[in-house]
Amino acid sequence: MSDQVTLSIDGVEVTVPKGTLVVDAAKRIGNDIPVFCYHPKMDPVGMCRMCLVRIGIPMFERGTGEPVLDEDGKQKYMFRGLQTGCTVQVSEGMVVESNTEVVEKARGDVIEFLLTSHPLDCPICDKGGECPLQNLTMRHGEGTSRFDFSDKLKGDKHVPLGDLIFLDRERCIQCARCTRFQAEVVDDPVIAFHNRGRRLEITTLSDPGFDSYWSGNTTDICPVGALTTSDFRFGARPWELKPSASICPHCPVGCNLTFSTRREAKAGGKQVIKRVMPRQNEAVNEIWICDKGRFAYHFVEDGERLQTPLIRKNGELVEASWDEALALVAEKLKAHKATAAGIAGDRLSNEDLYQFQALFREQLGNGNIDLAQRRLAGGDVVAQVGIAKGSNLLDLGAGDAILVVASDLHEEAPVWWLRVKQAAERGVTLVVVNPRETRLDAYAAHTLLYHPRKPLETVKQLVDTAKVELDGELDGLQAAAQALAEANNLVAFYGYEGLSYEETDSLARLLGNLLLMKKGDAVRAGQKNNGLVPVWPRNNTQGAWDVGLHPAYGPGYKKLAKAGLAAEGIYAGVAGGTVKALYVAGSDPIGDGLLAGRGNLEFLVVQELFLTATAQAADVVLPAQSWAEREGTYTSGERRVQRFYPSIAAVGQSRADWQILAQVTEQLGGEKVPFAASILFTQLAKKVAPYKGMDYRGLAKVEKQWPDVGGDDLYYGGNAYNNGSGLGVQWAAEAESKSLEAYKVSDVEANKGKGIQLVSAPALYRTGSLVDRSSVLAPRMAQPEISFHANDAQLLAVEDGDRISLRVNGQVLTATAHVNGQAQAGVAFLRGTAYQPTAVPQRIEKVSEKEA
Repeated sequence: MSDQVTLSIDGVEVTVPKGTLVVDAAKRIGNDIPVFCYHPKMDPVGMCRMCLVRIGIPMFERGTGEPVLDEDGKQKYMFRGLQTGCTVQVSEGMVVESNTEVVEKARGDVIEFLLTSHPLDCPICDKGGECPLQNLTMRHGEGTSRFDFSDKLKGDKHVPLGDLIFLDRERCIQCARCTRFQAEVVDDPVIAFHNRGRRLEITTLSDPGFDSYWSGNTTDICPVGALTTSDFRFGARPWELKPSASICPHCPVGCNLTFSTRREAKAGGKQVIKRVMPRQNEAVNEIWICDKGRFAYHFVEDGERLQTPLIRKNGELVEASWDEALALVAEKLKAHKATAAGIAGDRLSNEDLYQFQALFREQLGNGNIDLAQRRLAGGDVVAQVGIAKGSNLLDLGAGDAILVVASDLHEEAPVWWLRVKQAAERGVTLVVVNPRETRLDAYAAHTLLYHPRKPLETVKQLVDTAKVELDGELDGLQAAAQALAEANNLVAFYGYEGLSYEETDSLARLLGNLLLMKKGDAVRAGQKNNGLVPVWPRNNTQGAWDVGLHPAYGPGYKKLAKAGLAAEGIYAGVAGGTVKALYVAGSDPIGDGLLAGRGNLEFLVVQELFLTATAQAADVVLPAQSWAEREGTYTSGERRVQRFYPSIAAVGQSRADWQILAQVTEQLGGEKVPFAASILFTQLAKKVAPYKGMDYRGLAKVEKQWPDVGGDDLYYGGNAYNNGSGLGVQWAAEAESKSLEAYKVSDVEANKGKGIQLVSAPALYRTGSLVDRSSVLAPRMAQPEISFHANDAQLLAVEDGDRISLRVNGQVLTATAHVNGQAQAGVAFLRGTAYQPTAVPQRIEKVSEKEA
């Protein structure tokens, strides 16, 4: 039996899958049936009645099943009253009429009713110019109203639903898009309807108000100007704004963004960013972005951005010319050629990181480079068994499985959390393995807790058990293992919560072996919708591994015969004196507690956006451009290479990171500086095997996506932008083209230290050198908290709610204590602080009296 249905809409025949709604079927042939409450990403409710259409069902003889014909020999149809096109599924032979006189009359009536209490403030409304109600009123409204103006209800305006979102109650048309999105899509029912009838209004149910990571999306899908963001409200008119495409720089998901910019007198006539909106990419973020991606961009326009090079003279950093600064950097690096080292941040672009490693490997002749944060390993395993090219979490359903290990996706990669949650709701078997409970547990079929003193033991048992066919009654771990073994497709996410760097390497290999197990006649690794996904700590950690910015690997994951000082550890080399000159780009190792000052360095150069703690200790500081001021590429945790574009002018004399590094290279006798990032990317693609054949033109290619949103019909999908700037290119894992042997997994000795084990729990709004600069997010920043097991709390004489100071391996931290059942005995979870535990065990001592 066919799973396709053929029907006619306004005389045009269309074939669509069974279960398709009438409005969606019409949309596929460019027939835009107007809607207010309906949204293609949410379940239909038929509230607004704007989508009323006339539907005819073909008539058949009951006894014979033969078609009933009219006197002209044509098929007869049974028409009922007008029906909501957003709630009716198509059927074979259906006839839909969406432009008849009676339909148009009904639409006009709906518009007239909505306007009975809607304010006529289009000239000052933020939505004016991109407002579905405004557009549909012009198309279907009568131009006059039968209602008395004095009967209009007056609602409160400028009502703060929280720190980020404002509500104008008069403008709300009660479509429930916002409340349904929060309740159904992201499971944050923090806003709801209050009262009834014409006095129905939106109110917040949480404290603090609208306490959700997804609040900004409600302003996109609101069909009127009822919901606005605090940073854009009354900031500009839509027709003044110029859109430019970008990629979110805050986590490994790689969400597609659009900057809305305009020229402003107060900025000296320069383009400024007025808002950040989602850009559709159904394989990455669909049409959603989290609030961090939406609001954290304000660091770009911070008044403390570095604008000119600085050189230390007489103990003080003073302004200098680029020529003087670059000459000095080149001179010092040349003088310390063998003992120079580099630390780069994985928030830099692929072009930046490629040029950084080339400066050291090709120009200085050493491999003394490393990433600023060594939290998650396994990039070489990901290159072999990573999620296969062409995979899309939207394609996973019943019979498939997703495994999440050592990661809190809701805090670390919110859009992945959303997509995994929705996959579980579609029938995917979700297995979560973590040292504590997370929000994802509510959707999991199986949850397993591991103790941070022996984190790999649980995962190893899970993998080993999955290799064995089991009969009879199963315990929790066995049931989880069998579910993974029997799944048609398997995607495994892994992180680093409660694990050392070495342990994460073993974890990646264990999960690699799980993916290399046979399902039927073939292994899952290399098959579409199967593979490993690392929950990297930064947005371009994958790109750093790809270009060889790792002490053990060169471009394309070829092991280096000589790792240089990096084999000993650059941080230890700085402290011990074996590193004489240090180049730091896009990171703050001193501020992050990874370096205790500049140690015994003879020369320190820092390339940054702000005068960080590391920059304050430098001999030379070079001002870099933000990602919003230049072009480049990032590679997501799913190995999708994506372009971002310049949106605003550079601040002061700042330059792109790759350009600064190339200019230093030229000063040292290297090749001339490329005049564009695209040329550098072409060089990268020639030397980095997985990127072979890629170029900027290919990354900019687009294709038709469904649902079709972001067009002129704003009422259908909201204000998300369609994607005309590129969907990116996902590079193929090795398992897609060749067979791989099982990984050897090194035994990591279980931590047998005494005392309480400290584990750093992630928080989306955690203090950092960039997010701290967004004042809009300041009220949402996670406050330092530490969770204890009741036994450990009693041992330390700590009670729930106490404000305590603790000494952790010599460092004093102050946090609010929670004794809430979240921590296992012998473990404490630290959240909302920049401190990142790097060694185990972490010794915890209470150093102050408890405070109420």
